[in-house]
Amino acid sequence: MRMLIEIVRQSLATLWAHKLRSFLTMFGIAWGVGSLLLLVGLGEGFRSGQSKQLANLGQDIMFMFPGRIPAVEGSTQSGRRYHFTYQDYLAIRRDTRSLKHVSPVLNREDIRAVSDYGSTNGQVFGIAPEYNRIRNVPVGTGRWFNEEDNNETRRVAVVGWELLKNIFPGRPAVGSTILLNGTRFDIIGVVSKVGQDGNNGTNARIFIPIETMRGLFPLKEQNSEDAISFLNYRPTTPAQHLQAKNEIHEILARRHGFDPKLEESFEDWDTIENNQRVGKIFNAMDWFLGVVGVVTLGLGAIGIINIMLVSVTERTREIGLRKALGATHRAIMTQFFVEGAFLTAFSGGIGLALVGGFISILAMLPAPEGFDTPRIVPASAIVAILSLAIAGIAAGLYPARQAALLPPVEALRQE
Repeated sequence: MRMLIEIVRQSLATLWAHKLRSFLTMFGIAWGVGSLLLLVGLGEGFRSGQSKQLANLGQDIMFMFPGRIPAVEGSTQSGRRYHFTYQDYLAIRRDTRSLKHVSPVLNREDIRAVSDYGSTNGQVFGIAPEYNRIRNVPVGTGRWFNEEDNNETRRVAVVGWELLKNIFPGRPAVGSTILLNGTRFDIIGVVSKVGQDGNNGTNARIFIPIETMRGLFPLKEQNSEDAISFLNYRPTTPAQHLQAKNEIHEILARRHGFDPKLEESFEDWDTIENNQRVGKIFNAMDWFLGVVGVVTLGLGAIGIINIMLVSVTERTREIGLRKALGATHRAIMTQFFVEGAFLTAFSGGIGLALVGGFISILAMLPAPEGFDTPRIVPASAIVAILSLAIAGIAAGLYPARQAALLPPVEALRQE
């Protein structure tokens, strides 16, 4: 134990005696570790930000809008437009096997909302009660409407956070009433702020039961009073998203009399597919940033190896003198191992601390939309420090071993 302490003391004394060389070695290690961690952390920040942005919409959401039935297959100009109906929704709900939740959406933007304190125009959505199991509609105060509200066509409403600034400025909304085109509705809930900056459209919407909406505010521009604007649905599992979409295509095509293979007849927005595509993009970005980080790490390792090789070569006479005074081969190798390990661990810790401090500063700043604060990936830190440790220690041990194997007289002759 005493010998090990003495070896450590000698190693630290040697490092202190060659301050510039030690500093350059430590700088190379800290730079390599910090660069790799920051690059990988930026990639993870982008991935996390995009995931949160998609989560603002909801989980595993799929949209379907009516398109145009072409007179000639492949033509987007010919043919006739059609619209979904409430009966389409009921058929989909009854006949599909791959859907977990589905809701029709009847959307009107020409309805005036008036309270005792102000008025505004906003989107009014007539939806099924299970809509909040598809879309992200967090109710902060009050409650969401239920099946009884819908079946009894109650005049109840859940109001988005943004609208409260105009119709209930600084006042509680739940329990109050509003007029929608002159019809009185009771406010039973308020949607909390959705999205980082509140730019999500949900914040400026009024939600009412679909049966109430159909009776009071049908889509006048459509040929049928039974028309709905579009469908929101969620498959039983994300892996079944294509199966669910095809089932709905089959039902709608059968009910409206056209071939379900005519893709022009539907306008789909599959957030599951989009999420998978974005995931592939970010996997590629992670690989790219990882390769850049590894190259940076490699350059740092080359610098460390050069410095260590020169350092040990210059100390061949010192090694010969120590052997002449009785130092063993093992003691010499241990000293150089301790020097390399100390430099790597201390310098890697400095690089890790600097990147951690930089990320903490970034966390205090407002992050742009779709981007999250970078985070340190522990696996990257371990890989970076171990890689540079192996390079630095090996670069020191190899020439030290060669010098230690020389007879003391030959080692002392080295210039």
